[in-house]
Amino acid sequence: MLLPVGDDNRDRRTTPFINYLLIALNVLVFIFWQDFGRNMNVLFAYATVPEEILTGNDLVTRSQIILDPITGQRYEMPGLQPTGISVYLTLLTSMFMHGGLAHIAGNMLFLWIFGDNLEDEMGHGRYLFFYLLCGVLAGLAHVFSTVFFGQNTLTPSLGASGAISGVLGGYMLMHPSRAVHVWTFFGLVSLPAFMAVGLWFVFQLINGLGALGGQEAGGVAYAAHIGGFIAGLLLVKFFVRKDALMRRKKRYRRSW
Repeated sequence: MLLPVGDDNRDRRTTPFINYLLIALNVLVFIFWQDFGRNMNVLFAYATVPEEILTGNDLVTRSQIILDPITGQRYEMPGLQPTGISVYLTLLTSMFMHGGLAHIAGNMLFLWIFGDNLEDEMGHGRYLFFYLLCGVLAGLAHVFSTVFFGQNTLTPSLGASGAISGVLGGYMLMHPSRAVHVWTFFGLVSLPAFMAVGLWFVFQLINGLGALGGQEAGGVAYAAHIGGFIAGLLLVKFFVRKDALMRRKKRYRRSW
């Protein structure tokens, strides 16, 4: 198990206002709009539903009685709710929603650690656009993989994980040797980013392959993580400012 807790920020030159704003928005949405994840009607109205994205239609389905195989208890699972906005905008709204405390805590930790460095090199506006674009592309990757592998296209997906995966992909490409501090079974250690983030991606890839042909493993949309990460890798250099790219080249020349 690898849990990042920080990285080397000594060369950061600006305050990451957009990164702070994104974290605040996610937390506020979770607390006030989702009622700490308890408002299931909001979840089933504004999460991304692959079938809705594919057809452009706002779908409403009946509630179902679900039997918990562990406790034997029955509970009512709401059906899809009226969205109230274009279904295509759920690719954005779902990006700021989470399923529980552990879900949002893990996502915000990763965004806090890795997002500030990219914002420093892109500038505030470019970083915001990069983040949202990676999130949308991650959502589309999930939609199309759901269809391609014959999974349930009526299952909603939500979370900032796809956008944050794009941030991780961009971070790893721009800072492969930057020290990332992680908790392991052996205590706190520092690893180069290509190893810390690369191992995370390998984990996503392995679990994603294990989920192919069935439901997302553990309710996790691994295709969104993989798609977002690849989007970040491919797009990051189009968003990083030229002066930041020049500083990076000089830094690596000195290291050799």
